[in-house]
Amino acid sequence: MNYPEPQLPQSPPPAERTAVIDLAAIRHNVRHLSHVVSPARVMAVVKADAYGHGAVQTAQAALEAGAAWLGVAHISEALELRAAGITAPVLAWLHTQDTAFAEAIRANVDVGVSGWDLDAVVTAARELEMPARVHLKIDTGLGRNGCPEDLWEAFVGRALSYQEEGLLRVVGIFSHFAVADEPHRPETDEQLQKFRVAVAVAEDAGVDREVRHIANTPGALSRPDAHFDLVRIGLGMYGLSPFAGQTPAELGLQPAMTLKTTISACKEVPAGQGVSYGFTYRTSEPTTLALVPLGYADGVPRVATGGPVQVDGQVYPVVGRIAMDQMVVDLGRTGLAGTPQTLVGREAVLFGGAGYPGVDEWASAAGSINYEIITRISGRVARTYVDSAAEAEAGVDSPPIALEAAGDAGQPTETAQAVQAL
Repeated sequence: MNYPEPQLPQSPPPAERTAVIDLAAIRHNVRHLSHVVSPARVMAVVKADAYGHGAVQTAQAALEAGAAWLGVAHISEALELRAAGITAPVLAWLHTQDTAFAEAIRANVDVGVSGWDLDAVVTAARELEMPARVHLKIDTGLGRNGCPEDLWEAFVGRALSYQEEGLLRVVGIFSHFAVADEPHRPETDEQLQKFRVAVAVAEDAGVDREVRHIANTPGALSRPDAHFDLVRIGLGMYGLSPFAGQTPAELGLQPAMTLKTTISACKEVPAGQGVSYGFTYRTSEPTTLALVPLGYADGVPRVATGGPVQVDGQVYPVVGRIAMDQMVVDLGRTGLAGTPQTLVGREAVLFGGAGYPGVDEWASAAGSINYEIITRISGRVARTYVDSAAEAEAGVDSPPIALEAAGDAGQPTETAQAVQAL
């Protein structure tokens, strides 16, 4: 009997649109920021799928580089990390009445609490007959979640009474800065003072906490007096600057994400040619237009007309309105070598690290911030993971892995001074 020849597995086709994540950059940034905040430890914040970089892969890289904790917004995000085999301490702090507190306790996930959620966590702990690990949050001025100052002493007392019953352990005390990305604003000093008072009240009441934390990436870089025991690193881990007017390179950071695709169509057009919906742009002279297959369904802001796209080492602007699936770039009359036909397939990079347009340029075009630009890149864009450090050490170009996404005292310092002092 004849059997068909076995089919050998074939390599997946290259992604048409990809966000390339350099895990070496993640590790570099974590090591660098760990040095900045030492002897405080680093909590690597991997909420929102690690700001679009991939939560599991980013968490693993951050832990390899010395991060001591992981931080997420939702317990479901923490459970994803546990399901991937990650056993490091994880804190989740944003809940609803439908949050799976019991699952968090069972998975040894720390829970941030600041009000009604304390009783909900205790109810789950009582049913499980297993104590929860909680961090008490004080609102020092941001006005989101966090216990109000006038209720803090009573809130701490309730937590300690539950601790005496064996239903929880108070692991940490924390808060969140509002304007640390603007280092000269006095509100950060005010928040720090309120935080110190809240910590003192809790300790006087008998809280034997493991960690105090309030600083985010801008606080880590500009406020050494806010480092305490733990610093929550988000944006900086991804290699981006939290400060207007300062580049990642000036802060010793390396952007980890490069967003790229290829030109899908190209043609010569006359002067007066309308471009995209609404004809908000018309060509002023004969020119060459290139179609780039990324749009707002992929997470590129619709309003970011003028955003930069690099082709063959030259940067060109997006013209006309960005559509759901595509955008148009005006290549001009004298830019790239080749005919419209031969330009199809050329690589088009929206943003990346050194040598590419920056995320901040797209944020400026969109009237937004760099946090939003990277976080909103949708699941339709494949995430491809590379390790530039390992490749450089080996001296080879290894194939990327492509995945379809489903101290308590001191004065504030200049950010640049904090970095130069390293």
